[in-house]
Amino acid sequence: MKKCLLASVGVLVLGVTAASAADIPRRHPMPTKAPVYVAPPFSWTGAYIGINGGAGWGQSSFSDPYATGSFDTSGGLIGGTLGYNWQAGQAVFGVEGDIDWSNLRGSAPCAATSCETRNDWLGTVRGRLGYALGNFMPYVTGGLAVGDIKNSIASVGDAIETKAGWTVGGGLEAHISGPLSAKIEYLYVDLDRGAAIAGSDASFHANVVRAGLNYHF
Repeated sequence: MKKCLLASVGVLVLGVTAASAADIPRRHPMPTKAPVYVAPPFSWTGAYIGINGGAGWGQSSFSDPYATGSFDTSGGLIGGTLGYNWQAGQAVFGVEGDIDWSNLRGSAPCAATSCETRNDWLGTVRGRLGYALGNFMPYVTGGLAVGDIKNSIASVGDAIETKAGWTVGGGLEAHISGPLSAKIEYLYVDLDRGAAIAGSDASFHANVVRAGLNYHF
């Protein structure tokens, strides 16, 4: 009798324990977070077209018999840009050309009159070597510079000549959004000396700082 009673109590305890375990809510697995999207780095390879604008300053001087000594020139520039880049790793190789309307000019007294040097347009064809840092690319550049030099001597006349020279400089370009990038650059330009008037010619050297906006294809 006692054994039967103990067996009955044991069965009852096991049943209650099993029922309690069944009532315990099951832990749901934690939701898996979606991986964070990381945009691929901007590729600099390809053609681009853009606009640029800025300012320049420099020096000019007339030779004998209307010698002036060095005098300052300054003015604004605005124009268009066309180029192509090749990216290999972080190195970026490119070629770029531009043509700008220019208003770089300056004047000085000379031999009891006034002499002026003026540049009305300026173009360059340059190589570029950049280093891609994600969306940023610092670069160095250099090549051919072409523009006009207009020499004027008051009461004597004018002489104008298209001259080829050289340019060198550097800058920083940054990807903004989609196909657009912006840049700022410095160029030193040397067009040597322009056409002579009354036996006197004038030199043209300029520092140019420009900002630009490019559309990449």
